Amino acid sequence: QVQLVESGGGLVQAGGSLRLSCAASGRTLSNYAMGWFRQAPGKERELVAAISWSGSMTYYADFVKLRFTISRDNAKNTVSLQMNSLKPEDTAIYYCASDRVYRRTGLPGSRSENVGEYGYWGQGTQVTVSS
Repeated sequence: QVQLVESGGGLVQAGGSLRLSCAASGRTLSNYAMGWFRQAPGKERELVAAISWSGSMTYYADFVKLRFTISRDNAKNTVSLQMNSLKPEDTAIYYCASDRVYRRTGLPGSRSENVGEYGYWGQGTQVTVSS
């Protein structure tokens, strides 16, 4: 059974930083692209960042470029999201997700209709940024 567990969320002031981690059991994350998504109240779930299984390719949504960094530690079977210069609009529940495809060439699609390309999801961690 595959389980993804996020950690590192919390309350931070605007301009601050948080580092989210996603740990897996039942699946070797190094063989799969990974994504971080977020969902704010009343809004659709949106892709924040993604990283290929090899780590050679990354994707960032425009609203987090130059502020967030996705990385993976295959030895620890974890994926992280470093979030700097946080803004109140970054407040959301953040989810990590694992690609369905083994060693996909490239990355899963970044549009909302591509959410289904991710087959396993964590339970989410709350990030709240105060102004």
